[in-house]
Amino acid sequence: MFAEGEDQQLFEGVTRRFLETHYPIERVRSLALGDTAFEPSLWREAAQLGWTTLVVPDEAGGGSITGNGLADLLIVAFQFGRHAAPGPLLGTNVVAAALGRWGSAEQVAGPLKDLVAGDSVAAWAHGSTLGPVGTSGARRIVASASDATVVLNGHAGNVESATDARYLLVTADEPAGRTQYLVPLDASGVELAPMRGIDLTRRFSAVTLRDVVLPHGARVGEPGAADEHDAHLLDLLAVMALGEIVGAVDRAFAMTLEWTANRYSFGRPLGSYQEIKHRMADLRTQLEAGEAVAARAAFAVGTGASDGTAWASAGMAHIGRFGPEIIQDCIQLHGGIGVTYDHDLHLFLRRATLDANLFGSPGNFARRLGALVAHREGAIA
Repeated sequence: MFAEGEDQQLFEGVTRRFLETHYPIERVRSLALGDTAFEPSLWREAAQLGWTTLVVPDEAGGGSITGNGLADLLIVAFQFGRHAAPGPLLGTNVVAAALGRWGSAEQVAGPLKDLVAGDSVAAWAHGSTLGPVGTSGARRIVASASDATVVLNGHAGNVESATDARYLLVTADEPAGRTQYLVPLDASGVELAPMRGIDLTRRFSAVTLRDVVLPHGARVGEPGAADEHDAHLLDLLAVMALGEIVGAVDRAFAMTLEWTANRYSFGRPLGSYQEIKHRMADLRTQLEAGEAVAARAAFAVGTGASDGTAWASAGMAHIGRFGPEIIQDCIQLHGGIGVTYDHDLHLFLRRATLDANLFGSPGNFARRLGALVAHREGAIA
């Protein structure tokens, strides 16, 4: 889908075959019944394919295919969405990107090396102020420092893969300003409460930090730099979410196209009726628009363009709204069978709906874009 050159096409083919082999729909459904869908051995194999290195700078142990690692990672995210696959793809890559850019030498040699190798995974407690009104206080963390240590207290919010991760990246308020810290999830005072979610293969936990004592070396980046860092990580996350949503929509559309071609009504294929033809054409047009916006956002954010934030926000505002709607239309075109649990369409609707709202609703991203345009900062030309 997003592969342009031979190297990317090879990478896409390998990624697709890996997911088809290990996560066919039947296996995805079976994993949904367990407490966790995470399989460490398979994740290490995935890391060997390059899934964990793409947004990490070369000097920190990373490496991309094309020079734009985010555009390469978009290919993986697309296949994840198309297979409704489990795995800590989003959180691990966000934390790896943070450590690769702003981490200390010790963090690069220790936690980041483990993440890149697939020996451990990480989770991100989203620290941006983007989100529905009234939610920021529910995930506020406060840091109090002494000469030797930092103590964290507060709520990190609803975090994906926290039960499977070794590290958690959080943002805390301190006198110098909002600052990022890398918290070992086995540290004393870290409390996890499992939560239910609509995506059957993803697990979330409410994370609370109670007098969690860390060395000053746990700080990621300079004190007070978290707002800028969180904004950049949100752009990375948005592009990955766009890839997953487009992948889920693409799979749902393909299933529906096959259904309308093979399903007969009054002696004719369902797809031969003019109304159905028009609806399928409209859905395909919306899908292609989503593909184009996702690719443009990956290019802008991945190359550090001044309008990267605007493109990431525009993509989430558009695809976050229309992606789930397209899949809903696909369900309706299937008729009664489409709304049953036994049909697979709901797996992709769940993935697209969660990604569209996980780090801010489409409306939140639209307001983020509007603020950029109002201040003419990095607005789309």
